[in-house]
Amino acid sequence: MFDEFVLAASTADLSEEPLARDAADAVEFRMDLASDPVDQLAAYDGSLPIIVTNRASWEGGEAEGFGRFEELTTAVGHDHVAAVDVELSALRGTAPEGEQSHATALRETAREEGVAVIASVHDFESTPPVETMVDLLADAASEGDVAKLATTAETKADALALLQATEEATTDGHRIATMAMGEPGRHTRAVAPVYGSRIGYAPVDPGKATAPGQYSLETLRELVDRLSGE
Repeated sequence: MFDEFVLAASTADLSEEPLARDAADAVEFRMDLASDPVDQLAAYDGSLPIIVTNRASWEGGEAEGFGRFEELTTAVGHDHVAAVDVELSALRGTAPEGEQSHATALRETAREEGVAVIASVHDFESTPPVETMVDLLADAASEGDVAKLATTAETKADALALLQATEEATTDGHRIATMAMGEPGRHTRAVAPVYGSRIGYAPVDPGKATAPGQYSLETLRELVDRLSGE
């Protein structure tokens, strides 16, 4: 699925999927923000493939406890689900106790189902040094099919560092997705694909952004296409 850039429309309501079809390549279903997420998946009859995310509270989401893994395990069995997001710290055993066994079991189930695993890292406080980001992306790439890194940019230099790390990790042969949250890093959501980032995220409803600095779906589609020459 991620051989080329994928623009994912983020939503907690799968009934919004028709609104995303003209601009998006996939839907990111934020199960941690959704009402009755398992029921929504069971009723889904849209045309866009789904990336399922059930973000833990300790990494910026709203999911609590190990029940999120049960929901994700159910989710990866649905025909429309093409990818699942799992936190790198859960896969590596540096998350709260007990997370690792659930995360690695989920990864095994996902692979049995032919569902890609996005190993993700979110830094809501800073943008680490380039070398640290390159190492994080390499670690995430070794745990998943795509390595995702979202940092927080406080300056333009932070945004530039993220783009440099994106270029280096791509040159190293890793399949990655990168973005810098916050206003100084906003443009990286459009520019990072030029340097190899394979996934972009934008809300179906601009009033329901799921991360700081997101463009509207239509705007990000236009920017990425123009910068890629399409």
